[in-house]
Amino acid sequence: MRISIIGTGNMAKAIGSRALTGGHDVTVVGKDEAHAQDAVAALEALDSGGGSVTGALDGDALDGDLIVLAVYYPDARALVERDAEQLAGKAVVDITNPLNDSFDELVVPPDSSATRQLAALAPDARFVKAFNTTFANTLHTGQVSGEPVDVFIAGDDADAKAKVAQLASEGGLQPVDVGGLHRARELEALGLLHISLQSTLGTGFASAVKVLS
Repeated sequence: MRISIIGTGNMAKAIGSRALTGGHDVTVVGKDEAHAQDAVAALEALDSGGGSVTGALDGDALDGDLIVLAVYYPDARALVERDAEQLAGKAVVDITNPLNDSFDELVVPPDSSATRQLAALAPDARFVKAFNTTFANTLHTGQVSGEPVDVFIAGDDADAKAKVAQLASEGGLQPVDVGGLHRARELEALGLLHISLQSTLGTGFASAVKVLS
């Protein structure tokens, strides 16, 4: 697949590393040339599975089989509102947790989610919630305590969900389908809880939510 990752932070690089491990071609979209090239260089330094990586700039035409919004929720909202027409028909992954400034509450209505809010701004895009319950450290390694990291996936479009599951599984992760897009709000609550527990657990944001069967 061709995967465009919007953002150049830790999560963007971590998801990019999993995509490259799976042999996919990655485009990293940065807010400027320096950020984009720094992310490209970091990903190129990995011992990847054969995928390629290139850089692009915010405002360039969005391309790819999968678009990953690896930015904070307010930035995701601004981008989706601006590029709604470009996103029409595309599979779009929202990884955001819509947190307040003190990181102890969600800022979306209790009967909605960040993904629902974004989907309302670009109703012709095919939104999927995923990667919001994982941390960059665990994604880079792909596992915790010898177990593959779980990626919980919520969405209404079967093809878009299948693309996210492919990215996860071919990158050495375990995709878990949790249902329709209405489940995004539970995933965001789980993301908030996971973040809140890190100081108590003392893991340095290197724990994982895992389904054991």
